[in-house]
Amino acid sequence: MFLEQGIKPENKFWKYLLGSVFIIAASFLGQMPLIGVVFYKAFSEGKAFPTTNDDVMKMFESNTTLFLVMISFVFAFAGIYFVVRFIHHQTLLSITTARPKTDWKRIWFSFFLWTFISLVSFSIVYLSSPEKFVLSFKLVPFLILVVLGSILIPIQTSTEEYVFRGYLMQGFANLARNRWFPLVMTSVIFGSMHWFNPEVVKMGNIVMIYYIGTGLFLGVITLMDEGMELALGFHAANNLVGALLVTSDWTVFQTYSIFRDLSEPSAGIDVILPVVIIYPILLFIFSKKYSWTNWKEKLSGKIKNVEVKN
Repeated sequence: MFLEQGIKPENKFWKYLLGSVFIIAASFLGQMPLIGVVFYKAFSEGKAFPTTNDDVMKMFESNTTLFLVMISFVFAFAGIYFVVRFIHHQTLLSITTARPKTDWKRIWFSFFLWTFISLVSFSIVYLSSPEKFVLSFKLVPFLILVVLGSILIPIQTSTEEYVFRGYLMQGFANLARNRWFPLVMTSVIFGSMHWFNPEVVKMGNIVMIYYIGTGLFLGVITLMDEGMELALGFHAANNLVGALLVTSDWTVFQTYSIFRDLSEPSAGIDVILPVVIIYPILLFIFSKKYSWTNWKEKLSGKIKNVEVKN
């Protein structure tokens, strides 16, 4: 019933296009503080205005950069709420889950499960090739990162989930009246949003298999579980653990993490492994814990033409 909660006669697809433009505009508005301080710093120091994203990221120390960049997601999330409430006349809960209320136990289970797997995976890599990492731990900056990251990174990841697995998932369901089209479209768009990440530039387009595959995994668990809770927990754990545990000179953010990765980036089995092995294992764990059934219907079936009150 999760997708059906957005199926209403007045929920035409053009409203989702309009809503998406509004959310993007809200995100751009949230970037004004960053642009403002970049202008001020460049002007006050007599330097040229930076012309690349990499130059902007290096203008300030990393905790300040993290704070300034994440402000845009706060504005975007506010934009999502406005669009859902006043353009579609739905509640935020209706694009979160089909349950009477958000199931926080699901969010925390997914969060801690992926945190555990991430820590185990890193430990294996570190023990097998310790020369590729250097301890870069600095107590005070790290503690600031923990506070900022624990607040802002879940807002960032939740915003992305509400856009892709919530808002657009229901939007494409309104358009196609089936389940496979929203699943495929949101996965491809989600992956494509990472196209200009430094990781893709360094390792090549094969990395898109990971990004699109991750979007597909998040879409599958959302449809099978009739809600975004598992996706919210997974995504928050993935980004937060990554920011706190290890950074490198070629990732989007350079943070005051515990370790710094010194290895030269290359696309190998580590790109394919999560998609073909780890994600299926997670699907198995979730399916057993939450008794998922009727996979074919939930992932590819048609949506009944019913109106659900929100």
